[in-house]
Amino acid sequence: MMKRSLFSFSLFLFFLHLTKTLALSPAAPTSPLGPANIMKILEKAGNFTTFIRLIKATHVDIQLSSQLKSSGDGITILVPSDSAFSILRADTLNSLADKEKVELVQFHVLTQFLLLSQFDTVSNPVMTLAGSSGRLLLNITVTGNVVNITTGIDYATISDTIYTDNQVAIYQIDKMLLPFDLFAPGPVPAKPAESPENDVPKDASSSTSLVLNYIVVLFELCRVAEIVLL
Repeated sequence: MMKRSLFSFSLFLFFLHLTKTLALSPAAPTSPLGPANIMKILEKAGNFTTFIRLIKATHVDIQLSSQLKSSGDGITILVPSDSAFSILRADTLNSLADKEKVELVQFHVLTQFLLLSQFDTVSNPVMTLAGSSGRLLLNITVTGNVVNITTGIDYATISDTIYTDNQVAIYQIDKMLLPFDLFAPGPVPAKPAESPENDVPKDASSSTSLVLNYIVVLFELCRVAEIVLL
């Protein structure tokens, strides 16, 4: 009986110690699925230096983290390669204000997770992370195995799959996506109104000048004649 009591008491102490140890142990760290992973994936894949630099400069990486935490729909990122940037005009990015550069990067992020086999199921126009009030949307069409993305200014195709899980899909595209709302040609400026003095035809001005010169010459001849007669 005594042995059984001692055994039960020892067992109680063991469980008490185990419970206390578990309570004091730190929780296992969770693995972030946000922008740190996305940036590492792009850096490891290579050939995306320009887009990575643009993401960091506009702080869209912070927004991607927030988007993944707040939405269960996931995201799809269409990443132009460095060679896609190289074919742009030199002033393409420099012509944009800071807010427009943010929108340009956001334009390459779809607000839903899409596998390649799901692109032909989307309804156009497709919402981007920058899209609101009918702005900064794009269209997607699938022909055979080719996924085409059109913006109203240019178009691109998916050339490679960089990464997919159950929340994030990253695809390489062969061209930079230029939103119509940022790069559409502006209205042709109106011809400036001419001042009244410019309304006189050149021929008329020339004729007036000749008449004045003739009067001056005639006046001088009259003075000479008057001196001679005196």
